[in-house]
Amino acid sequence: MSVAKQIESELSAFYPQGELKALVRLLLHDVAGWSLTDLLTRDGLALTAEQQAVVDDAVARLKRHEPIQYILGCAEFCGMRFKVDGNVLIPRPETAELVRLASQNVAADAHILDIGTGSGCIAVSLAKLLPEAHVEACDVSREALAVAAENARTNGVQVKFAHIDILQPPATCGTYDAIVSNPPYVMASERAAMDKNVLDYEPALALFVPNENPLLFYEKIADFAATRLVRGGKLFLEINHLLAAETADVVRSKGFARVGVVEDSFGKKRFVTAEKK
Repeated sequence: MSVAKQIESELSAFYPQGELKALVRLLLHDVAGWSLTDLLTRDGLALTAEQQAVVDDAVARLKRHEPIQYILGCAEFCGMRFKVDGNVLIPRPETAELVRLASQNVAADAHILDIGTGSGCIAVSLAKLLPEAHVEACDVSREALAVAAENARTNGVQVKFAHIDILQPPATCGTYDAIVSNPPYVMASERAAMDKNVLDYEPALALFVPNENPLLFYEKIADFAATRLVRGGKLFLEINHLLAAETADVVRSKGFARVGVVEDSFGKKRFVTAEKK
């Protein structure tokens, strides 16, 4: 039995077949450098004793539903490799759509702020896509900022990071051409529908908001943006698709113009965009 088949057999009771095959490919590519072509066409592939020990540990962790990105310590996002650990969320495909939306609608040399940067995936990707832009990013978690700074270094971009709680922002701050944010937006009541690998391993601080005030962060970000964006400055937000209209109303109530709701590639109302009058 091949190495891949052996791993699949061990994990078959824990994951559906399609997801399982993807996990095994990721694991063997990271540990042994084997490509999908290698797995399909090369007979007799074998792991070294050291590689087998790494795979055995990973399989044990996968049985506990730990995300493969945390096991490998990295995730792919916007064509780049990002370090991830339990202090930051694993970057999602819809967030890559937010990056593209922002990058295509700001000037090449824009001054951009990413609020709640986490792994730095948004800020670093924007700095990569817009090399003439001046990109800043902030987060309430110092541990997350350390991860983000490392990701900026390893991906070869300049991003200025700051420790800021957007719920209590500093009285003095710069001005920006664009503000981008993917803040916490999952209501506590949505926990029951979420996967175990998210609930048990990803940081709750970056995910959840109270049921009684689910738009807390959008209120604060819109207030901040209303004073810190230049005239004509752009606001780009990833949102809870269940509260799209309500989030747009919050932004509109802060005096923004051209407030729009944009669907993601899955047809969900996932982003709000706006412009300062």
